[in-house]
Amino acid sequence: MVASGTTSYTPMIRDMPVGERPRERLHRYGASPLSTSELLAIILRTGTSAENVVSLASRLLATFRGLPGLARATYAELCAVRGVGAAKAAQLKAALALGRRLNAISAEERPTVQSPQDVANLLQGEMGLLEQEHLRVLLLNTKNQLLGVPEIYQGNVSTAIVRPAEVFRPAVRDNCPAIIVVHNHPSGDPTPSQEDVRLTQELIQAGKLLDIELLDHLVLARRGFVSLKERGLGFS
Repeated sequence: MVASGTTSYTPMIRDMPVGERPRERLHRYGASPLSTSELLAIILRTGTSAENVVSLASRLLATFRGLPGLARATYAELCAVRGVGAAKAAQLKAALALGRRLNAISAEERPTVQSPQDVANLLQGEMGLLEQEHLRVLLLNTKNQLLGVPEIYQGNVSTAIVRPAEVFRPAVRDNCPAIIVVHNHPSGDPTPSQEDVRLTQELIQAGKLLDIELLDHLVLARRGFVSLKERGLGFS
């Protein structure tokens, strides 16, 4: 706790351990594990003399009540935020405009997931090489077109850690009728464990309550992938 009458201090990015810096984490792990504040920090590049860039990004998100509010903010409103100014406001507006254009891509251009091999083609090249376990969810529409691949967990993916509510939260938010769950085995062996099977069973039951179908659960690794549905593991 900061004593009364003193000013709080946030360490500059250069003072953070290399492994905790946003750009280095992006380079090592990809964009998915990074928080929204960290991704914004990379766009903003620098903070102020009294506040590091991650703290500035977090304050921006709080000021505008999240990324949607930030996207709606005018150039003048962004410039008015302490520590932003004209250059950073322009960087933010440009990045958010690119995001909107990407989101506006016609439905015909969205990839369609029709088989476990389609999932592997999309994700195995990256996830098969990750050094920690990651769990992601493919959000699908009624035509099995891919709407997004949010990351839900990083670390120990097991029934003791994974909460079905967190897995289904993006699908509920985006009104998706179906999902595919994917996680990786850093060992290189994609063979599902008993924990993987139990997790699949829990997710199927949770999906029935939410009226969201779990189409499959894939394990990806350097030496291949396994579809639990194709193996009849957890799916009746």
